[in-house]
Amino acid sequence: MADDQSQHGELAPWDIVQLARHPQRPHTLDYIRGLCEDFVELRGDRRFGDDRALLGGVARFNGQTVVVLGHQKGSNTKENIAHNFGSPRPEGYRKALRLMRHAEKFGFPVLAFVDTPGADPSMASEERGIGEAIAENLLVMAELKVPIVTTVIGEGGSGGALAIGVADRLLMLQYAIYSVASPEASAAILWRDASKAPDAAKAMKITAQDLYRLQIIDEIVAEPDGGAHLDMPAAIAAVSAAIQRHLDELRALPAAELRHRRYDKYRSIGVVHHAQTVALNAALS
Repeated sequence: MADDQSQHGELAPWDIVQLARHPQRPHTLDYIRGLCEDFVELRGDRRFGDDRALLGGVARFNGQTVVVLGHQKGSNTKENIAHNFGSPRPEGYRKALRLMRHAEKFGFPVLAFVDTPGADPSMASEERGIGEAIAENLLVMAELKVPIVTTVIGEGGSGGALAIGVADRLLMLQYAIYSVASPEASAAILWRDASKAPDAAKAMKITAQDLYRLQIIDEIVAEPDGGAHLDMPAAIAAVSAAIQRHLDELRALPAAELRHRRYDKYRSIGVVHHAQTVALNAALS
């Protein structure tokens, strides 16, 4: 098993995918309770209902009031069903949008935690405007006047992850993944064979180490030996220190500079060199 190995530098991308999906990894509520005090959950999008796949509210982080939000998975089948396996519906993203606007109104930083295989793809979600809900979050986060620090704590899949991922600083746990689609879906599209998911995971560059080299994320947060699920307090402490460090830097910036740097950050993503393109094409062939 991947989580039984001690030499984590030797883990293949597919092994890291399994660690990122481990059901006992700490989830968003674990981080909120471990990082924050006086957490008050705020529910509902005030348009349709409340989505338990995306949770959030107001709390105090190291003495400062913040808005916290994130995808919530479960540790067993019952909990996963209650939280729709961490796949939010439109009302979940509209709830997140309401919380972020609340943060801007009162000048609170936003702390977001990503852990989702992707947005809910059901017909009901399509009928209620899942694409529009995600797109509106991207637009609002790009222009928000308060600091945003997003941490990928497990699985970061597709637009469902990006909808709360447009941040001033994007952090990833050491054995988290962040991708445009799951390895299984990518393998089914590219090779018409989902069993080639390990090959897709390698070619897609979805690990924290790959994304840091590509300058998509800002910091890799080290996990305890064996993974975050084996020492939850240590993992949460490491995330806390990283978030605080970045918040200290961001709070010193005026709102206009914050937005300008955020814009430049995302405009620079996607610049690739010819050699990288050749290597990727060779991996996919």
